[in-house]
Amino acid sequence: MSTKKFPRLVVLTGAGISAESGLRTFRGNDGMWEHENIDDVCTPEGYYRDKKRVKDFYNFLRKGLKEHEPNAAHFALAELEKRLGDDFLLVTQNVDNLHERAGSKRVLHMHGDLMRLTCEHNPKHEFLFDGEETLETRCPFCGAMTRPDIVFFGEQPLYMEEIQDALQHCKEFVYIGTSSVVYPAAGFKSFAKSFGAKVTCLNLEVPTSDPYTDIFVQGKATEIVPKWCEEFKI
Repeated sequence: MSTKKFPRLVVLTGAGISAESGLRTFRGNDGMWEHENIDDVCTPEGYYRDKKRVKDFYNFLRKGLKEHEPNAAHFALAELEKRLGDDFLLVTQNVDNLHERAGSKRVLHMHGDLMRLTCEHNPKHEFLFDGEETLETRCPFCGAMTRPDIVFFGEQPLYMEEIQDALQHCKEFVYIGTSSVVYPAAGFKSFAKSFGAKVTCLNLEVPTSDPYTDIFVQGKATEIVPKWCEEFKI
């Protein structure tokens, strides 16, 4: 009987890592995003109230990704993954594709992925998409209407079971470019810690104290992540 292999290192990235590539925070504190009200473009109610408006909004964001490039932190994590192989798992709260463009392969987008669409009828039907989604775009598997592969406010984040399994078995959990205060991601550090993992924070701002984090490294992701990745040993 084969034993399932779990990664020894789990990395969580947030908006801070993409901000240094010029991308604005997706879920801003002011409730607005690119002059749109979050309630109109990032809730189930907003989507079913005006599907065209929501699809156009994410078309705009998808198209804009081409104007931004992965930065040194993205590339450093991709290189670390090459070195560690299956001992590495990257979980991101970001919906952009900068990790993938830097070369990362083992990536879970817990809040969705701008470069994918899902089926309204069957959420297991998802597929890569880099064009303009319209009201006529259909699922290639069943013909139903599609929607952006984005976790709206009030919806369950993706891959939670897989993430929790990885956190339960990893030796180290690192969160980068995120304050880790918004749940469910905020619970990752305490969950991993409870199973014996070492917890490290790499962020522009760090708390004065946090009982669940062992090491704090403060600075810009492009400066501190490459150094940390180079020095990391399992």
